[in-house]
Amino acid sequence: MDNRTRIYAVSYLNSRALTYGLEHGGHEHGFEILYDIPSECARKVGTGEASAGVIPSIEYARSQAAYAIVPEIAIASDGPVASILLFHRMPVHRIRKVAMDASSRTSVALARIVLHERYGIEIDSFDHPPDVSAMMERADAALVIGDPALEYTDRPEPRVDLGEAWQELTGLPFVYAFWAGKDGGLTPAEVERLIASKEQGLSALDEIAKAHAGNRSRPTSFYASYLKDNLAYDLGDRERSGLMEFYGLAHARGLIPDVPELRFYPRQ
Repeated sequence: MDNRTRIYAVSYLNSRALTYGLEHGGHEHGFEILYDIPSECARKVGTGEASAGVIPSIEYARSQAAYAIVPEIAIASDGPVASILLFHRMPVHRIRKVAMDASSRTSVALARIVLHERYGIEIDSFDHPPDVSAMMERADAALVIGDPALEYTDRPEPRVDLGEAWQELTGLPFVYAFWAGKDGGLTPAEVERLIASKEQGLSALDEIAKAHAGNRSRPTSFYASYLKDNLAYDLGDRERSGLMEFYGLAHARGLIPDVPELRFYPRQ
């Protein structure tokens, strides 16, 4: 019988630093680590298939269960994020129909908030696999996130970087995801192991970038710059302020039922 604690992490490059210490620590950590897209990580936690997961921040607010957050860890940005891009084939203020990669509901909500708050527009949207050419044939704009977005950065279409747009709108970082689970899902010792894993990952970003580059067409330096310059991994005071600002705007737009309290797992 496997007595390890099952956790789900995001399969994108942006979360590799979070699990690096667990995957490369060279000692038994007590976790069964599985990977999936953000929305599926949230679903697995919600159904009880996992004790905790790296979930989109909006799913924390939408959950009917009592969730807790692992402190000090996030996937965030404080400016351009480079991997949440809204490509458009007409001026932004004329966008009405958007094809959206629904892998992360946080990004979908962020797009709606930015388009309303900055450009005063309401949109219709539909889910679509992350293929910008196909998406643009069916819509005015295409929202692509995660690793697919990184591979589309050379496309000729204009785009809105939603991390940059959020920072310009609010002056705050944006928190895309964090470790969370149901109350009692993680012990204080397991929380400490997740925090330590992130710290080890932050010291190995070049190694993570090199492994990801593999046989991809872009050089290691491209992915290293993304990990170091576009992403942030702390859940400090400014990140919490940005998160609560997001929840407030999401609630005002009817995207979440209430503005949730931030509740954290205890540490040792």
